[in-house]
Amino acid sequence: MASMRRSLVTLAPALLALLAAPVIAPAAAQAFCGFYVGGADAQLFNNATVVVLMREGIRTVLSMQNNYQGPPSGFAMVVPVPVVLQEANVKTLPKEVFALVDQLAAPRLVEYWEMDPCAPNIPQPESAARGGMMRLEAVESDKPASLGVTIEAQFTVGEYEIVILSAKDSTGLDTWLRREKYAIPAGAEPLLRPYVEQGMKFFVAKVNPKKVSFDAQGQAMLSPLRFHYDSPEFRLPVRLGMINSAGTQDLLIHVLARGRRYELANYPNVTIPTNLDVDPSAKARFGEFYAALFDATLAKHAGAVVTEYAWDANTCDPCPGPTLSYSDLATLGADVVPGGGDFVLTRLHARYDKGALAEDLIFKEASPIVGGREWMIGEKVEKGSRADSYNNFQGRYAIRHAWAGKIACEQPIRGRWGGPPGESWNNPAPQAAKDLAFATRGKIELQRVVREDVPELGLMMAAADDRPPRPVEEAAPTPAPAAEKSAAPAPQGCACQTSETQGSLAALVLLLVPWIRRRRARASG
Repeated sequence: MASMRRSLVTLAPALLALLAAPVIAPAAAQAFCGFYVGGADAQLFNNATVVVLMREGIRTVLSMQNNYQGPPSGFAMVVPVPVVLQEANVKTLPKEVFALVDQLAAPRLVEYWEMDPCAPNIPQPESAARGGMMRLEAVESDKPASLGVTIEAQFTVGEYEIVILSAKDSTGLDTWLRREKYAIPAGAEPLLRPYVEQGMKFFVAKVNPKKVSFDAQGQAMLSPLRFHYDSPEFRLPVRLGMINSAGTQDLLIHVLARGRRYELANYPNVTIPTNLDVDPSAKARFGEFYAALFDATLAKHAGAVVTEYAWDANTCDPCPGPTLSYSDLATLGADVVPGGGDFVLTRLHARYDKGALAEDLIFKEASPIVGGREWMIGEKVEKGSRADSYNNFQGRYAIRHAWAGKIACEQPIRGRWGGPPGESWNNPAPQAAKDLAFATRGKIELQRVVREDVPELGLMMAAADDRPPRPVEEAAPTPAPAAEKSAAPAPQGCACQTSETQGSLAALVLLLVPWIRRRRARASG
């Protein structure tokens, strides 16, 4: 049986969203893999979209959550799909699962306090080192067939009135949508053309405003939609959204796949610099700091897509939120894509302007990487990413508070880190960087916040580092290959374990309390 591939795409406004009528876009926007059209001259703005792709063999399950702001009137979302969808292929979903995925893979900020340099040093064993349908009726001259447009199917799901269209040419499709009173922006036809020429169908999910509640600003979060289809291609259509791009946009792609991570096959790939110590001022401006780091990475690697996370979906270290359960995966499509097992969650992040994405995104499997953990390589914590037999990579940044008390022993041991004084094995939960597309930009100088050099970015004049040196330790051992993974210990310091792992850890705590406390204090994040 072919291995199951699953991908989740977190997108925020405007990249992949083609908005109806002229819109005023924010300086930073996020994206979607179709486009929006509105009734009459409605001005619509999509400012948050999460898309999930599950895949096994040729089966793809696409789930997406959107919100938009605009008048409570006719609205539709248009997405290119390779086949005609039927009512059995489409359903609505609860919203919570999308936030879980985004939280789990977000860049994280941890905070450590140096332990008493005179406290006994307990060696860390090697085993602890892993861390009712609205009919589309028109007069005879406006019938779809007269423009080469065919309504292949139509049905209602939740607040959505769905039609599946096929078209013989893009001009006819553009004209038909306009005649049906969808205010398509000028210049849409050339973007529709490649999909029509490929024989793609068009999923049009029209919203019934009587079934949607709006706030005072005219904004509503629609029920997430999910549909599935079979196709040999594994790609994300993004070009339609270019028509309304008014500035730089962000695209976040989360890929869930059994035992493997993903990257782009048709764009350059780079990993985010990770495990950087930062000034305490970054705590109140973490999103702003991370946006500056991300922008500096793209300045060094123009046109690249940045890998920010690649980790087992049911573990984390440290955990900014709950891990993904099988129930969560089932919500996103496991009921029509059967199977289970260990899934790697990969987060990819792109940022571009109107002319940057000439092609849809095509995904490929990538070899495992590790990095972003509290592992020592010689005298320093590991930096960047490196190849390994499993995936354990994250964007992680640390604030470290040096020991400020008295040192009354002859041989103090510096550079042992844990939680606040009195709670050395109970670190605060990490802070996740969210809504990065809307983070303030241009007001943080990395040299004043990062407390060490970042050679991969050419940052060699970082702020002075007054922290005590770390002790010299050996690098943690490389774990067994994936086939032997059951014999390897769980990631260090993870507060998000399966029930079996929790039982094992409980017994281990009772037997090995001294070194567990030491391990938690030094490397819980």
